[in-house]
Amino acid sequence: MTHNGAVIDGTSPPTAAQLPPRLIGDGELTGHSVVANSTMNRERVLTGVNSYTRELGLDPAEFLDDRGPAPSWLDLCSGEGHALRAAAQQLPQAVITGVDLVGPLRPTQPSNGLELITADLCQWSPARRYDLVTCVHGLHYVGDRLALLERAASWLTDTGLLIAHLDPATLRRPDGTDASRPVLAALRAAGFDYSARHHRLSLRGGRSVRLPFTYLGADPEAGPNYTGQPAVASYYGDGAVGR
Repeated sequence: MTHNGAVIDGTSPPTAAQLPPRLIGDGELTGHSVVANSTMNRERVLTGVNSYTRELGLDPAEFLDDRGPAPSWLDLCSGEGHALRAAAQQLPQAVITGVDLVGPLRPTQPSNGLELITADLCQWSPARRYDLVTCVHGLHYVGDRLALLERAASWLTDTGLLIAHLDPATLRRPDGTDASRPVLAALRAAGFDYSARHHRLSLRGGRSVRLPFTYLGADPEAGPNYTGQPAVASYYGDGAVGR
């Protein structure tokens, strides 16, 4: 309690830095500059230094080549789709789909089996299942990333593989404290594996997943994450109400 601005009960009012951020919904988030102007995957290629192979720990084309005569790959937050185009050239019988909020900024050449879609991943769903589902650093810009992971798990074939980068430090409780422990525990209970060294989440085999959290909103002003780039913090409460 204060009197004429003086603290008389031993506590101080919270400073601006201590107040929780204003959370926004995913509809507003998609238009925020941190998300809409992200260049994280724009120039990433299939193999080499700045590549999917390096980030994922496997060569997607080699993985698909072992999946039979008509393998399939879904890449979420695909940017310009350079890696997907290269894989489509190597595997002309493969079905390869890339989805990105902004989409390719350069003209794309038509290719059999390759489709680059511009869509909001919070609203989009595929009409088929895939042998490989990837999201290379894309979850950093998704508000309700747990809901996307739930849905992506169901987009895998029975023997399919999902790999996505996840930064647990950007998962928050309603009061802004760290929610990484309960979220990672729930993901592991659902069958996911997580490599803290590489910040890679993986799942083998398609399945129905329901995580015990309620999405509260996102903070696009959370600042840089481990990549050094500005990222979005996602806030969750306990329970799966409304999910």
